[in-house]
Amino acid sequence: MSEYQDIPSLYGSSVFSDKEMRARLPREIYKRLAASIATGEELDPAVADATASAMKAWAIEQGATHYTHWFQPLTGTTAEKHDSFISPQKDGSVIMELRGKELIRGEPDASSFPSGGIRATFEARGYTVWDITSPAFLYDNGDTKTLCIPTAFCGYNGEALDQKTPLLRSMEAVSRQAVRICRLFGDNLTQRVTTSVGPEQEYFIVDRETYLKRKDLIFTGRTLFGAMPPKGQEMEDHYFGAIKERVSNYMKDLDIELWKLGIPAKTEHNEAAPAQHELAPIYNTTNVATDENMLVMNVMKKVALRHGLVCLLHEKPFAGVNGSGKHNNWSLTTDTGHNLLEPGRDPQKNWMFLLVLAAMMKAVDEHAGLLRMSAANPGNDHRLGANEAPPAIISMFLGDQLTAVVDHIIRGSEETVPSASIMRVGVSTLPFIRRDATDRNRTSPFAFTGNKFEFRMVPSSGCIADANTVLNTIAAEAFGAFADELEKAEDFEAALHALIRREMTAHQRIIFNGNGYTDEWVAEATRRGLPNLRSMVDAVPELVKPASVALFAHQGVFTEKELRARADVSYELYAKTINIEALTMIDMAGKDIVPAVVRYTGELARAAREVESLSVDASVQKELLTRVNVLLRQAGDALADLRVKQEKAAALTGAEQARYAHDVICPAMEVLRAPVDHLEMIVDGRLWPMPTYGDLLFNV
Repeated sequence: MSEYQDIPSLYGSSVFSDKEMRARLPREIYKRLAASIATGEELDPAVADATASAMKAWAIEQGATHYTHWFQPLTGTTAEKHDSFISPQKDGSVIMELRGKELIRGEPDASSFPSGGIRATFEARGYTVWDITSPAFLYDNGDTKTLCIPTAFCGYNGEALDQKTPLLRSMEAVSRQAVRICRLFGDNLTQRVTTSVGPEQEYFIVDRETYLKRKDLIFTGRTLFGAMPPKGQEMEDHYFGAIKERVSNYMKDLDIELWKLGIPAKTEHNEAAPAQHELAPIYNTTNVATDENMLVMNVMKKVALRHGLVCLLHEKPFAGVNGSGKHNNWSLTTDTGHNLLEPGRDPQKNWMFLLVLAAMMKAVDEHAGLLRMSAANPGNDHRLGANEAPPAIISMFLGDQLTAVVDHIIRGSEETVPSASIMRVGVSTLPFIRRDATDRNRTSPFAFTGNKFEFRMVPSSGCIADANTVLNTIAAEAFGAFADELEKAEDFEAALHALIRREMTAHQRIIFNGNGYTDEWVAEATRRGLPNLRSMVDAVPELVKPASVALFAHQGVFTEKELRARADVSYELYAKTINIEALTMIDMAGKDIVPAVVRYTGELARAAREVESLSVDASVQKELLTRVNVLLRQAGDALADLRVKQEKAAALTGAEQARYAHDVICPAMEVLRAPVDHLEMIVDGRLWPMPTYGDLLFNV
C-alpha cells in the first residue's frame, strides 16, 4: 500500500501531536502539560524537561539531528536557527539532548530583523518563546529533517517583534470578553472562547524554465511588463475546470506533505485565471491555523520545484487577469462547543447571537480603517478593487434574511422574517434542497457565510496573523463595552433589547449586500461616510491614530511603541518593495528590452532598403519602423525619467519615502510599461527577450 493510499497512518506523522505526547510522557506530566495548553497556566520546569526529552527522542527516531525555534518576524516570512541535539561530555563523547530550558527559550539576533527602531544594531538580544498551544513538527527538506518548535519572538524588554505574539494576546483578549457575554446569558460552564480560522490559499503555478527567463518574476514575484495574450480568462473555462495532469501530480505530492504535517488540506481546484489554483484547509484554532498557513506557503513552493514548476504567491503576478487572495474564515467557539456566530433556526429570537452580531457591526464600522490596514501589503494594492477582489472599502454582507432581521429590530417590528426555503430545481429525479439563509457575495470584504465571517481582503502572500489580531481585538473591545453596560442593568432583557436596537441603528451603514465592484457603490460608500483607503500607504496611519492606540492598549494587544514600530516597518516595506520593482524595470528595459527593439528596428530598416532597391513599395516596412521608433522613443524617455526618480527616492526615508514611492515611482513605472507592452505586440517574437504571458499562463 502506498503512503498516498494509507492516509490515516500518514496524517500527522510529522507532528509531535497530542497522541504522541500521551503515548510518550508519564501520565502525570501529560496531564499537567495538557492543562497548561488548555488553560494557559505557566509551564512547570519539570514538565518542560520531560516534554523536551520525549520530543527529542521522537524527532531522532524520525531521522532529525537538529531542532529550531520556528518564528514569524516582521518580514512576512518565517525564520529559523538550527541547533544540533549533540551535547559534549567530559570524556570527549557526545549525547543527544534537548533540555526544557532550550525548548522553552531561544536567543536569535533581534537587531537583524525589522523592528521599527525597537532594536538597534548594537542591541542584538531577542528571545523566542515556545508556543505550547501549537504542536512541534518535523520539516522534511530533502535529505534532512529538522524539529521545528513554534515560538513567539520578542525583544529584550518584552516588546513584540513578530506577528504571533500580538495574535496570542488578542486571542486572550477576545476570550476574556466573550466569556463575559456568555455569563450574561447564564452560561457558567464556558471558561474560554477560541477564535478559529480556515484560510483559503490562492496561488499560480508556472513552468520553472519559463520562470527563470523572467527577471521580474525572480526579483519581485510579479510581471512588471507583459501584454495580454489573445486568450485570457474571458471564456471562464478555467474556474473549476479539469486540472492538468502536471498540476494534479503536484497537488498530490502537496497533499502528502501537508497531511504529514497534520494540515487538513481539504479542497483544491482551478481558480478563475489560467494557471491559478486554490487550496483550502479545514479550520483550526487561529494561532495554529496561522502556523499551518505559513507552512502551506513554504511547502507549496518547495514541492513545486520537484515538479519543474514554480508557485507564485504574489497578489497580482499578471496584470489583466485575476490576482490571488486568502479568504480568512473567522469564527468564535466556546470550549463547550457553542459557535457564537451560529444564528440557529430562528435568528430573530436568538438574542445571544443578535448581541454578538451587533458587536461585530460595531467593531467593523468603528475600526474599518484598521481592518483595511490588516490586509495591506504592496502586492494587494494591485488587487483590491479589481474584479476578482473586494474593494478597498470595508463593508459587511449579511444576506437577505439577517439583513431583514436587523431591519425589523431597528424599526421595532415584530413581524416574522421568513426562514430558509426549500428549493425545487425543476427535475423530478433531483432531490429537493434547502436554500441557505444567506447567498454568497464575492465582492464583499467582510461577509457572513452561515456561521462565520469571511474576511476576503487578506493578501495571498501575507501572514494571516495581522488580520486576525485586528479581528480579535475589535471584537473584544465591542464585547467588553456591551458587557460593561449589561452587567449593570437592573432589567437585563429590556437593556439587552435596547442595546441591540441602538447599536444596529448606529452601525447599519456598514451593511451592504450589493455589488461592491461598481462606481455607484464607491459613491454610496462616500455618502455613508465609509473610508476608502486605496493604498497601503493610505492605510498605515490607521495604526497610530489615537483611537487605535487606545483600543490596543485597552485590550493589552499592542503598546503605542509597538504600534509606531509597526507603522515604521510598514512604510519601509512598501518603499523597499517599490524600489526593487523600479530597479528591476530599469534593468530589464535597459539591458534586455531596448536593445532587442533596437535590433528589430535595424532589421526593419534593412528590409525597407532592400525592398526599395528593387523599386518595390516599402511603405508597410517604413510605417512599421516609424511606429516602433515612436514607441522606442517613449520607452527610452520613460526609462530615463524612472532612473532619475528612483535616485531621488533613495535619498528619502520613512513615510516620506513610501509616499513618494506610491505617488511618483509607481506612476513612472506604469508610464514605462505602456510602450513596452505595445512593443511586445509588434516586435518579432524571435527577438523579444523574455517569455510572454501566453508562455507563462498556458505552458504548464
